[in-house]
Amino acid sequence: MQIKVDFSVLGQTKWNDYAIRFLAGGMITVAAAIIAKVWGPGVGGLFLAFPAIFPASATLIEKHEIEKKQQHGLQGTIRGRKAASIDASGSAMGSIGLMAFAALVWQFVPYHRSWLVLGAATLSWLAIAVLAWWIRKAT
Repeated sequence: MQIKVDFSVLGQTKWNDYAIRFLAGGMITVAAAIIAKVWGPGVGGLFLAFPAIFPASATLIEKHEIEKKQQHGLQGTIRGRKAASIDASGSAMGSIGLMAFAALVWQFVPYHRSWLVLGAATLSWLAIAVLAWWIRKAT
């Protein structure tokens, strides 16, 4: 699979799809805030690290793939699920990088300049996520 950016799909997405993503992300963020209020910021931060947009994007990807197949007279359920699973694997790879980001910030922010720590943590997230993708592609 070749990674590419296709801005033409932005015009194909309906405004209510964006609203669903925004609402799902907001609800997950609110849930993380409530968890942080009850059990503390360390526990709440774990839940905030959950890719907030993933549940909405997975369901929308499945829906769009099914609709594409239905336009050609096919059911499309299996293709929709496969497309959502590919998105899930990408989210998992990005989450591995986010764990490294969180660990670096947690360990080094109290003792070093925050902008340096955040910059290094961002670079580590990128490197680890790309490495995970590369390993997955090689297997």
